[in-house]
Amino acid sequence: MTKDSSAIIAVVDDEASVRKALLRLLRSAGLKTQAFASGREFLNTLPSILYDCVVLDLHMSAMTGFDLQRDSIFIKARIPTVIITAYDEPGMREKCLSLGAAAYLCKPVDDKDLLSAIEAAIRGEPRSSGGASN
Repeated sequence: MTKDSSAIIAVVDDEASVRKALLRLLRSAGLKTQAFASGREFLNTLPSILYDCVVLDLHMSAMTGFDLQRDSIFIKARIPTVIITAYDEPGMREKCLSLGAAAYLCKPVDDKDLLSAIEAAIRGEPRSSGGASN
């Protein structure tokens, strides 16, 4: 991945261990990151922080990834989004991509696939549905 010291990646996942692992990976790739335990916590930072990409867990308790993707504040921010999920149900990939996600990856997420998806999302490359199914 190209190291861009100005890129800020938001990680939104309600599982602390997943957030920690993702932060460690992204920081090791030279990216600035901010982590959020909920979609609401993330939305509260918009529009004061301009994120280059958000890595978003689809299945969270209070506000799902779908809820976040449909939120008017999030839509206005137009942040490239990489969806990650442990529950790859039929039709979910298509639904996420139709809501504007740049990529849809299944947990456990391959480090290289995630970094490539983030880089492509930041560059505005065509949407991807990469990643293996569970």
